[in-house]
Amino acid sequence: MLLAKVLGRVVASRKEEAIEGMKLLMLGQAGPDGQLTGGSVVAVDAVGAGEGEYVLYASGSSARQTTLTNNKPVDAVVMAIVDSWDIDGEDKYRKGDE
Repeated sequence: MLLAKVLGRVVASRKEEAIEGMKLLMLGQAGPDGQLTGGSVVAVDAVGAGEGEYVLYASGSSARQTTLTNNKPVDAVVMAIVDSWDIDGEDKYRKGDE
């Protein structure tokens, strides 16, 4: 799993029938301090994430193992919305405190 911040939505009016109706999100990869690292990815949203939220996503074959994406042609899926994280007992992020 990888940590990312939802930057926005991606709209594609024409797409493979197998992914029709799936919400696509633009994610910015984040480091342990929450700062964006420069990498980005488009992922299917399996959990209802919104812009500005930190999420966990999986890529590669793991992205096709959620209920929504099972055997679908996707390479990245958001599978969790992050509430908080800490490192060595120090809070680094807590949802709502940003």
